[in-house]
Amino acid sequence: MQTILGSGGIIAIELAKALTAYTKEIRLVSRNPKKVNETDELMQADLTKSEDIQKAVKGSSVVYVTIGFPYSYKSWKANWPEFMANVIQACKDNNSRLVFFDNIYMYDANHLNGMTEETPINPPSKKGKVRAEIAKMIMDETEKGNLQALIARCADYYGPGVKRNGMVRELIISKLAAGKKANWLCSFNYKHSVTYTPDAGKATAILGNTEDAINQVWHLPTAINPPAGKEWVDLFAKEMNVKPGYQLVTKFLVFLMGLFVPIMRELREMLYQYDRDYVFDSSKFEKRFDFKPTPYVNGIREIVRKDYSKTTE
Repeated sequence: MQTILGSGGIIAIELAKALTAYTKEIRLVSRNPKKVNETDELMQADLTKSEDIQKAVKGSSVVYVTIGFPYSYKSWKANWPEFMANVIQACKDNNSRLVFFDNIYMYDANHLNGMTEETPINPPSKKGKVRAEIAKMIMDETEKGNLQALIARCADYYGPGVKRNGMVRELIISKLAAGKKANWLCSFNYKHSVTYTPDAGKATAILGNTEDAINQVWHLPTAINPPAGKEWVDLFAKEMNVKPGYQLVTKFLVFLMGLFVPIMRELREMLYQYDRDYVFDSSKFEKRFDFKPTPYVNGIREIVRKDYSKTTE
């Protein structure tokens, strides 16, 4: 049995699809789980409760963590460390391999242009400090020999069906589709890597089913030469067959909006990812598994074809 904790998001969906190459025994766990594959086992659970985590993990050879808590420091601080401690304990109790789908919030802000698995850990945000804490919890247990685990890190992501928590969709696609100007944060001039979700799902499944991948951090496959903000808008506008329009959301505007909109208030401390080049290096994974990430143009074309075909007619 291979189990996905937090099975409702797009990464979990792509992962569940990819896992069928390795097993027919896939358990999807969330408050309201839905089948991705016909043979999926569904388990309803409250993953903030240790007893529900124990039930979910029981009998699992591999456990994937793709859960997302509400995007606020208060929620993350209250939920992530306790949740991760419970997951680690459940995996130890059941001799399950742990695969944690992670982001890059813990990396030093001065080392974002060419991020590798060796990039210094020095989180510049409160949410980043939480991510660094839970990643350390995992790796400390692996170093002690108490746990088989790995961390799979992803840049920002985009892909077909990403309806929530996708910055590219929120800033660009939904705006252009509505006949409005696309938004971008801080500056149009900096490169910004984004991971294609089907690639992320496939790669996470590969890692979970590779014995010698454990006890390491892996960057999930992400195309090289990322577009800058304006280029992102132009690429989507071309595929959607609409006129590109641009609107820059400055740091000051985010600050003002944050006075009234909670999500913008949470976004303030993350703006450093947009005022410099944000370039993600996944060469370790690509070389080890001979995996070629989906080029940006191809990914954009597939998103438009699947989600916005009416726009191009």
